[in-house]
Amino acid sequence: MSSQPLPAASADSVPVVTHGSSAPPAPRTHRPARLRSRRSPGLPYLLLIPSVAILLLALGYPVVWQVLTSLKKFGLAQQFGKPAAWVGLGNYVALAKDPYLWTVVGRSLVFCLVNALATLLIGMLVALLMKAVPGWARISVQVSMLLAWAMPVITAMAVWRWLFDYRRGVVNYLLTQLGLDYVGHSWLESPLSFFFVATVIIVWASVPFVAFSAYAGLTQVPGDVLEAAQIDGAGSLGRFRWIILPMIRPVLSIVLLLQIIWDLRVFAQIRLLQDAGGTPSQTNLLGTYIYQLGIGSGDFGKASAVSIFVLLLTIALSWFYVRRLLTDEAQA
Repeated sequence: MSSQPLPAASADSVPVVTHGSSAPPAPRTHRPARLRSRRSPGLPYLLLIPSVAILLLALGYPVVWQVLTSLKKFGLAQQFGKPAAWVGLGNYVALAKDPYLWTVVGRSLVFCLVNALATLLIGMLVALLMKAVPGWARISVQVSMLLAWAMPVITAMAVWRWLFDYRRGVVNYLLTQLGLDYVGHSWLESPLSFFFVATVIIVWASVPFVAFSAYAGLTQVPGDVLEAAQIDGAGSLGRFRWIILPMIRPVLSIVLLLQIIWDLRVFAQIRLLQDAGGTPSQTNLLGTYIYQLGIGSGDFGKASAVSIFVLLLTIALSWFYVRRLLTDEAQA
């Protein structure tokens, strides 16, 4: 039986054993080169063009129309088809000299800040309650708030007007049963009690959003951190102040900003309460004042000027939070 010679091993296939090594190294393999990305750097911006165009069309056009309308003079003649006269900044100058406008502005700012802070406080307390109670109680609270939040404004206002009605209202009846003289008391006649009722209604409708947002933030707080703080001797107030509150501060900041914007532009609740017995001249906020100028008096020029002022005021109130977002983005 003849033996065939073994093929000569190539230099690449012969393992080289160095002194002190226990195993030969793995054979070399040639890895394929990575494919280079051919995506254009401008492609993301190109894909954003349709969305930006829709936003400019849906939001930019009404703003431009409001600005142009605020530079014209509208009156009775314009209701019969006569073109509005161009007055430039005349509407802004007339409004700046009107003391009633600044009364409405101050009233609106105080009202929106009080409502936003009250909503944030009550919503945070409800969120802490949902975090502490058992599952069945938490689900009951959540369902109740969802029903209140989903209720249409007109339907809710019909119920609230019945509750505070001066003739057959439930609130007056309960207060009278407690020995107080509230028979025939009109809650909407006095501006102070009018805004108290309005605050109750608006806070009641806004608490579910704040409570759900704050509860979502509370669920992200690590339990082991709270447990470690409790072992170190921190009480409930200390854990909330030094651990929970800093962790959910971003959520509370955006919620407070949204509440301020929404409460500054509130209209339907105030208007319906005015129709139920409130005095418009003493209870007007910026939303109802714009409605009174435009729809009530037909002065769409001044109404548009006040609308532009509200837009600038909203930007000014939200600028602090926007600047903070830009700072955090730059640091990241």
